[in-house]
Amino acid sequence: MKTSKLTALLIVVMMSTAMWAQKDNPYLKSYNYVRAMELLEKDNNSKEAMSLLEKEIAEHPKNGYAYFVMGLNYEQREMMGEALEKTNKAIELLQKDKKWLSYAYRQRARIYLALDNEDAAMKDWDMAQKANPKDVQTYVDRAEYYCDKDKYAESDADFEKVCELEPGSVYGYMGIGRNAVYAGEYKKAEELFTRSIKLDPTYSQAYAFRAEAYLKQGMMNESTDDIIKALDIDSNTKAFYLMDELKGTAMNVMVAKLRKQHNVHPGVSDWLYYIGVIQENAKKYLKAIENYKEALKIEENGVIYTRIAICYNELEYFEPALENLGKAIAADPDDADNVMMKADILYDMGRGTEAIGVYDEYIKVEPDFYGGYYRRGFMKDNLNDTDGAIEDYTMAISLKPDYAYSYLGRGDMYMKKGEKEVAHSDYQRAIELDTVYSESNCAQYAYLGLGETDKAKAFQAGILDSIPSAGNYYDAACLYARMGEKEESLKYLKLSMKKGFRRFAHIRNDDDLEAIKGTDEFRSLIQEYERKHEEELKEMREESGVSVERQEVTSEIPFAKENGNCYVGCKINGLPMKFVFDTGASDVSLSMVEASFMMKNNYLSEKDVVGSAKYSDAQGNVSEGTVINLRKVDFGDVELKNVRASVVRNQKAPLLLGQSVLSRIGKIEIDNQKKVIRVRYMKEVEK
Repeated sequence: MKTSKLTALLIVVMMSTAMWAQKDNPYLKSYNYVRAMELLEKDNNSKEAMSLLEKEIAEHPKNGYAYFVMGLNYEQREMMGEALEKTNKAIELLQKDKKWLSYAYRQRARIYLALDNEDAAMKDWDMAQKANPKDVQTYVDRAEYYCDKDKYAESDADFEKVCELEPGSVYGYMGIGRNAVYAGEYKKAEELFTRSIKLDPTYSQAYAFRAEAYLKQGMMNESTDDIIKALDIDSNTKAFYLMDELKGTAMNVMVAKLRKQHNVHPGVSDWLYYIGVIQENAKKYLKAIENYKEALKIEENGVIYTRIAICYNELEYFEPALENLGKAIAADPDDADNVMMKADILYDMGRGTEAIGVYDEYIKVEPDFYGGYYRRGFMKDNLNDTDGAIEDYTMAISLKPDYAYSYLGRGDMYMKKGEKEVAHSDYQRAIELDTVYSESNCAQYAYLGLGETDKAKAFQAGILDSIPSAGNYYDAACLYARMGEKEESLKYLKLSMKKGFRRFAHIRNDDDLEAIKGTDEFRSLIQEYERKHEEELKEMREESGVSVERQEVTSEIPFAKENGNCYVGCKINGLPMKFVFDTGASDVSLSMVEASFMMKNNYLSEKDVVGSAKYSDAQGNVSEGTVINLRKVDFGDVELKNVRASVVRNQKAPLLLGQSVLSRIGKIEIDNQKKVIRVRYMKEVEK
């Protein structure tokens, strides 16, 4: 964005340069200045251009044009101190050149706004107008400022001046029309955008804004027509995002019109892509995938592979999500967002160590983005690398000091280390930063960290009153689980699922819910909504015409009784073994001997070691051991992927498989007469 803005501003400069060159202005014809302008315009080579401008000033210390361009460059790099210094010098030296002087005053006004000095910016806009009353951009800049402040009358006055100075231009009418939309005057806005279209029928933004005005008036047919037109002209971004606001009948009308466009232009993939986006936004992920794949048949496109990966991830079909993400990364290796998504998917699959490795690669590409450090810190936190998490959270804070979650995460880590005073300082900072209810709050957890449970509950209640979304109800479940209030936690977890929360892998991995994971109520709730999810997926398949569906099947797994234990044959990562079916165990556990054998014989790798955690048996005994990820566990016809297991330091401990793990698949019955464990679960079968 910065590059395009710089280029746009330099076009103005270059036009003026050409004009003054005709008048034999020596400063604008100086070699170093002209060469610097060429580098900025053609190559955007800022470093070399600035070096040439420094030489120009050394040779011609009164070249105000060189100071102006240097100030512009510093502004784009957000070095406002340097920008202000150079622009001040430009204003001093350009007093006789009124047009350039107005450009310099406008530039300084932008700098003052960035420095939160609005009064100084207003004075500079006045000075720019006095220097050059016909400089349209001065009125546009001030009109935009007034609009941001909701001062629509003042903004309209400046845009009307633009219309007066350039009656054949769309920009003044577009500005007044946009203000009318913000003010809720949709009919007035519609008329102004229509006038803009008459002035320039190829200006896609006018169609996009008129589509919004139509949409606000409930004129769905007209709105969808304008969205199509804007997309057809130049894939207009505003029109693209307006599609997300179409619901119900309007959405169906939009899809039908996009389908018509595809029929008219069968060799263009865009229309199928847009259909996929609409269906994805409506959570019709299978239909979205179907249209995305049809678009890929026309044109290979990394963005479409990314969209397919997102859809599969939402359905928790992690393997195809990774496969398509791999294709997206291959198509565009420079898109770091895909690398971040890959790490997050790996983490949800239980492959935490591998996910951290991917974040290592991401951070090499994006070393200045706080999000990479925060996410890696979060994963280290969950894998009990406390010091590593603190280091990453601290780096995230240094890059973005106003991100509340980083303080919360670091505070939790300091609490683990027993450094209460430092932790409380971080919690307090998180609370200071997180004051507006949203879809992503953390102040409630910070209050809990400070021991202020009433404030934590009150803040969470405020969030739910303002935004009663599935995600916020899930956060409430996590908060109350942290407090140890199991009934409240389960209540909010159920409410989140009623509202559509379906991230089952995340739920199972989330340490915040540790207090309720071992309860029968938790297992029953997860089973209930996994069945609902299967029904939802079945409906999606039927709607999209997918030829494979999931049906409930029953598998009987033989067991043998020895010394009061129930032994069942299985394969772990392909290695034949026997486990003890322990109805009281909360997770899988195996002995150090078994784990060492698997590691030495390549049934486990270093990537499968994901951290350490506490575990308990049926008698309530709690131990702590290494946590590993079992990529594949098979018994009978049943297959589980990415199962977490604790390595017990007792050399003679048996391989235990708890009922809570088996319950991930479906209903479990033990038939002691036939000596079988009967598991009912969902399996993909052909129609």
